[in-house]
Amino acid sequence: LSEKILRSVKSRGFKYIELPSVIEANHIVQRSGENFRKFMFSFTDINGKELCLRPDLTIASCLRYLENNLKGKEKIFYSGQAYRKVQSKKDKIIRNQIGFEILGSSNEKKDDKEIINTSLKILQNIKYSSGIFTIGNVEIFNLVISKLDIPKRWKLRLYRHFWREKYFNDLLKRLETNSDVDPTIVKKKKKRYLKMIKEDLSKIVANRSINEILKRFDSKIKDPRRTNSGKNISKIIKDFLKIKCPINEAAEVLHEFFKKKKINLAIDQRYFPISENKTSNIKVFFSASFGRELEYYTGIVFKIDIKLQSQKINIINGGRYDRLLSDLGSKKQIPAVGAAINLNFKWLFGLHHIPKVEILGYEHYLQVIFSQKKESL
Repeated sequence: LSEKILRSVKSRGFKYIELPSVIEANHIVQRSGENFRKFMFSFTDINGKELCLRPDLTIASCLRYLENNLKGKEKIFYSGQAYRKVQSKKDKIIRNQIGFEILGSSNEKKDDKEIINTSLKILQNIKYSSGIFTIGNVEIFNLVISKLDIPKRWKLRLYRHFWREKYFNDLLKRLETNSDVDPTIVKKKKKRYLKMIKEDLSKIVANRSINEILKRFDSKIKDPRRTNSGKNISKIIKDFLKIKCPINEAAEVLHEFFKKKKINLAIDQRYFPISENKTSNIKVFFSASFGRELEYYTGIVFKIDIKLQSQKINIINGGRYDRLLSDLGSKKQIPAVGAAINLNFKWLFGLHHIPKVEILGYEHYLQVIFSQKKESL
């Protein structure tokens, strides 16, 4: 099956590449923060450099693009394993994947369609009864936030923490109640502000110049937030994230929402890379809240779940990540979009019918397979 999938991707003009199994740990930590370190299998080489087994194939692919100083469009695909420590016995340490990407192309809408069409072609190699294709878009969420009447610092918080659902909901509670604004602390800061004005503005305090600190505080004072406004804004955000509809209705539903909430935005149906609400036996939905699994997504994000033997399987995940290469060291932003198919399932290789028996050897394994085949015939 893996070979069939690889041939499907290659037939659409993607070039096969090899990815390094070991990469520098600081690339991952810089991009994903120290919290990601606990999932990495890392070690130090003889030169004192911290290395790790690749925990993510997309990051390894983007690093390859940068380290080889590649320019322009590249359509690539790869297969291999990602390695992550797990918190649950149900999760797999080794993740087998086939990934395909388009890097460095400015034709974003065309590339988004190409990745989605390739994903759908891959599914033709797999026998399943039905499926759900969920599409989200982080860019639309960011556009909605940009139009809301809240301080700039709050917009930045909501942009930054959209992917951290629990913390994001805590932010909305604080937005509703003004609980993050302590009048006593504000009074103390104003007093300190008046004192600092008289000091040397170039003096460095906590890695920032006094001038930078004063500008930051000044913007806070001039950009207040009213409690009743916070409640209204929080409701708008929550209502937006509840939007879920067939993909062919997405533009109309969003238009009605923007009109009702008096948000100056317009989304055309052509904005979405797919408009049919059913393709083959897969139903396609737009979900405004989808896209919170990985921090590096910036635009379209999608997943495909299929049903096989009454079991729901998340088979393909993908999306656009235009800031990832610049976060990894590129001096300019490089467009990127891609997807990966998850191969970590027994059913992919015809093993889902095998009873729970102790496999004593290869010959016994073949006997089990053939006995199942005879029974099915």
